[in-house]
Amino acid sequence: MGIPDSPAIARLRQSGINFRIHQFDYEERGGTSRSSRMLGVDEHAIIKTLIFENDQRRPLVVLMHGDRNVDTGRLAEQCHMTKIWSCAPSVAENLSGWPVGATNPFALKTSMIILMEETVKQLPLMYINGGGRGLLVSMEPHDFLKVIDVRLVRCAKEKPVIVSKVP
Repeated sequence: MGIPDSPAIARLRQSGINFRIHQFDYEERGGTSRSSRMLGVDEHAIIKTLIFENDQRRPLVVLMHGDRNVDTGRLAEQCHMTKIWSCAPSVAENLSGWPVGATNPFALKTSMIILMEETVKQLPLMYINGGGRGLLVSMEPHDFLKVIDVRLVRCAKEKPVIVSKVP
């Protein structure tokens, strides 16, 4: 794989922060568990870029640990909004300008508030999409915060454990 030159990577290069590019074979619906396996890192350090809407149909971005889900009720309360829900993939793609699997906070088509789970700041290194499927960039959270203006929130909830029953 050659060195990518997505708009997200270009923005990071222009910012002057330290970051590394990580590429791997993308797998449809592989999600953050696949990314963490492919890179050999804890899924908690893989940060998802999720697109949501509020009750006024205003879009927003939520940056969340790969091994956590967003508690939309807590998020709405912290943002002083009535209701927040995740966008359908086609809506998210239209708003962000990126296909699912390549959504990133560095180069968005639509201007949106960016909210980040506060505990991401505590990571020694975060891995986030760099503007392509199978393309992550890693950096220290304090460097990330030099590039992206975020509002810190506490809205993480554990992913449910799915237990299959043997007949």
